[in-house]
Amino acid sequence: MTEKISNAVELMKKGNFEEAIDAFRDLLETHGENRAEILNNIGVAYANLGKQEEAEENFVNSLKLNPTFAQTYINLADLYYKRQELELAIDILLTGEGYLPNDVVIPHYLARIYMEDARLDLAIDELDKVLDAQPENYDAYYDLAKVYFDMGDWSSAIANFESVLEYKQNNALIYYYLGQAYEANDEIDKAISNYLKTLTINENFHPAYKKLGILFLARKDYEDALEYFNEYIEHDIPQEEIDNTKKIISKVEEMINER
Repeated sequence: MTEKISNAVELMKKGNFEEAIDAFRDLLETHGENRAEILNNIGVAYANLGKQEEAEENFVNSLKLNPTFAQTYINLADLYYKRQELELAIDILLTGEGYLPNDVVIPHYLARIYMEDARLDLAIDELDKVLDAQPENYDAYYDLAKVYFDMGDWSSAIANFESVLEYKQNNALIYYYLGQAYEANDEIDKAISNYLKTLTINENFHPAYKKLGILFLARKDYEDALEYFNEYIEHDIPQEEIDNTKKIISKVEEMINER
């Protein structure tokens, strides 16, 4: 990388986007072999300045010069996504898949747009492509689990959340989602176990306290239910939620006293 290219990149990193555009434009005449990458960088700078038309023009011109430059497909699709032009985003990513059938970033981003657009079967197809190429891609397992969860396929959601935990064992959110999936699948003991693991990792993850209170209450384990409901209202939650939970606590206390 020449000194001029390094300087232009450094301007981008510092957020000096207008200066970066000027620097990259100066490079277009002298670095013809890198024109596609330079145009992509100019597009990124314009996008950061909120100049979407200029950004789009440079991304499109970049792809005309080099239709195998994967990052430009992502950048252009992201531009369309932010404008909620999902069909355009999908079309450009499908074009990218055609030119780059072995790339995994493009189908992964495409899957997330399909998820946003509630095309869950198509999202699964794209995530399967990612996992065929990268069987240890825990982000893809996570997205796949979310898709199956939204579809109500609890067993598949559970299997994929469990796969995430092979790589991310200290993530409270994953244990919480897994607890929800087990709860929906009527595996209450496993749901409780995962909510407890959530709190082991992050004792301030307050939704897990409420979940545990509800599940212990359903099992008529009133003392445990009371413990977790009381823990729940000690956290930063809306006053209305506190008041409603206190009503539940009062009823649980009555149940205990009636024994």
